Amino acid sequence: QVQLVESGGGLVQPAGSLRLSCAVSGRISSFNSLGWYRQAPGNERELVAVISSGGSTNYAGSTKDRLTISRDNAKKTVYLQMNNLKPEDTAVYYCNGHRTWPMSSDYWGQGTQVTVSS
Repeated sequence: QVQLVESGGGLVQPAGSLRLSCAVSGRISSFNSLGWYRQAPGNERELVAVISSGGSTNYAGSTKDRLTISRDNAKKTVYLQMNNLKPEDTAVYYCNGHRTWPMSSDYWGQGTQVTVSS
């Protein structure tokens, strides 16, 4: 059974940094892409960044310069390095794994809270 488990969230001051981790059980290579989404109170869940099985990346325009997504296949882990954090980055961050075979399917972690506040 596939599980995605996030860690690394917490309280950080504005301009600070955090690194989120997402540990993937099962074969990480079975996912066509892995990504991070976030959901702030009262808002819909939105894409933050995604990385394909080949390593190509895509970022939401508002976070592109401050966030970096990466993956370590040997450790079966996806990371989100977040720098120069702003209060508007406050949200629950979710790890997502997407497959297209045998059918299109998405797997989600339980989420990790990131709070940016002084």
